[in-house]
Order: sequence, then C-alpha cells, then structure tokens
Amino acid sequence: MDELSTPVSSSRDLIARLRHSLLESIGDVAFGMEDGAVSIAGLVFGVAASTSDARFVLLAGATGAAAGAVSMMAGTYLDVHSENSVARAEVERLRRRIEADPDGTRERVLAQLRQSGFTDDEAATVSRAFARNPRAMLDHVAAYEVGLPRPNGGSPRAHALWMFVADLLAAGVPVLPFAFFPIETARPVSLVITGLLMAALGVARGMIGHESLWRTALQTMAIAGAAALAGVVIGRLVSA
Repeated sequence: MDELSTPVSSSRDLIARLRHSLLESIGDVAFGMEDGAVSIAGLVFGVAASTSDARFVLLAGATGAAAGAVSMMAGTYLDVHSENSVARAEVERLRRRIEADPDGTRERVLAQLRQSGFTDDEAATVSRAFARNPRAMLDHVAAYEVGLPRPNGGSPRAHALWMFVADLLAAGVPVLPFAFFPIETARPVSLVITGLLMAALGVARGMIGHESLWRTALQTMAIAGAAALAGVVIGRLVSA
C-alpha cells in the first residue's frame, strides 16, 4: 500500500507545485500569449501578403516565434531577478535602520497605527506584538513606509519558463495553418483562429481584472488586427 501511495503522493505534489507556479506567473502567461500571438500575426500576415509560397510564411513565422519566445523568456528572467534583488536590498536596508533605532521605529509604528484608526490601547498592543516579532515589524515598516511587501521569493526561472511556453504556444497559432494548408486556404484559417485566440485572451484578461469581458475581448482583437494590418501593408509595399 505504501509503495502505491508514494507515486500518487509525488504526482499530487508535482501537480500542486505546477499549479502554484502557474498562479504565481499568471501575469507572465497572459502577457506572453498576447505578445506571441500579436507579434507573430503581424509577421505572418505581412509575409503571406507578399508571397504565394506557404513555406516562406512557415519559415518566417516559426523563426520569429522561436526568437520572440526566447527573447521574452530572457527579459522576464532578468526582470524578476532584478525585482527580487531590489526588494531584498530594500528590506535589508530597513532591517538595519530598525536595529539602529528601535525606539524611533516603535514610535513611528504607533503613530501609523493610530492614523489607521486604532485606539491608543489597540496600537500599543500591536506595537508590543511587533516588538516580540521583529519579522512582523519589518514587514509592516516595509509595506507601510515604502509600499514594499515581503519579497515572495518567486523563482525567476519559473516565471521565465512560463513566459517562454505561453509565448511560443500562442505564436504558433497563426503559423500552423501554413504547415497544413495551401496558402490561399491558410490565410483565412490563420486569420480566424488567431482572432478566436485573441478573443479568448481578452475574455481571460477581463476575468482576471474583473473588467467588462466584451471590452477586453474587443481591445485584444483590435490590437491583433492592427498588427496584422500593419504587416499586410508593409508586405504589400515591399513586394510592390
């Protein structure tokens, strides 16, 4: 029984870690999918407007999708790594300041609590609790005085990998029809499925941000449409 339960438990742990990692990186996933679909749609429709050979479109789209996904992955890694480093450095600076002047820090915290609506007794109780828990005191000072929450320790690698996967998958949507259909068929198929993807991404944006689903869907589709139109115009001009 134990031998059977161990793989099941390991699988559940892995799924739980993946789910947590995805939720932590949901912003990167949304941005990566939108960026991949929009940028490659513009490229694909631009090339498709200037050639009758689907292989050229496929080559340009696949190359652009891979290069764009790697670029976004690297940018996300550097961005998250830098944010974590800055947050850790700022928290360390605040920690040293609290240690250098604990009485002054407690007075500031008391004043902040009173301003937030605590009574004198309540503020004093919280202040004593902070004195017994230096980490809580540091978190409060960081959040209240500089608007900096405790660094969440989000892995730059996890954020970067989710960005890469999301960007590459979405970028592949406008490209794939040119691998399976003649170019005359691939053009409208690519347009339709890219539009559907952008509508779905817009709905997802609206659900995450609690905004109007219609508005976010139309906004996202309009962005993709503008990119595709720009690509077609440039493709026509170059091939003229």
